[in-house]
Amino acid sequence: MTAYKVGYLIGSLAKGSLNRKLAKALVNLAPAELSMAEIPFKDLPLYSYDYDADFPPPARALKDALAAVEAVLFVTPEYNRSIPGGLKNAIDWASRPYGQNSFTRKPSAIIGTSPGMLGTALAQQSLRGVLAFCNSPLMNAIEAYIQFKPGLITDDGEVTDPSTEEFLRDYMMQFHRFITLVYTALPRPEPIPAKEGQEGPR
Repeated sequence: MTAYKVGYLIGSLAKGSLNRKLAKALVNLAPAELSMAEIPFKDLPLYSYDYDADFPPPARALKDALAAVEAVLFVTPEYNRSIPGGLKNAIDWASRPYGQNSFTRKPSAIIGTSPGMLGTALAQQSLRGVLAFCNSPLMNAIEAYIQFKPGLITDDGEVTDPSTEEFLRDYMMQFHRFITLVYTALPRPEPIPAKEGQEGPR
């Protein structure tokens, strides 16, 4: 089976985020063919196209990290029926400058957890629209809306409920299969690391 590097973005910036626990669980349960690496974005300033001619260091680091992986996993909470502003800001940075979108033809998947019954369903729907515009092939099934109950996942990423553990393990296996299908049908995108002094038309 083909191995892939997967970068994951955690939508919440909080250190004690439930979605950080979920991300740790997914790393633990991923098949050996998926090499997982977190892509941080907490130091990004708010995006403005005034930066397009010369990205600041945190934005270049984000672009370089995305260029180094072959697929992207989004693990996000739901804020006000949508995705957190910090995650949207990171996506905006990564999609710029014009013609240097880091998500083009790069397979992606979305998952999230919340104490609520809907389990981030509306945030995921919002993010799907964003990623569709970014031309990222998105795994649409299986969908994963995890209702977080106390003790479901430990700080070390251990899933205490066997049925949830089985579901998450299968989710990661399905993501591996999806990445393989995408790259069977589409050529792999050329890595586009960020460079100082680059500018594209607006």
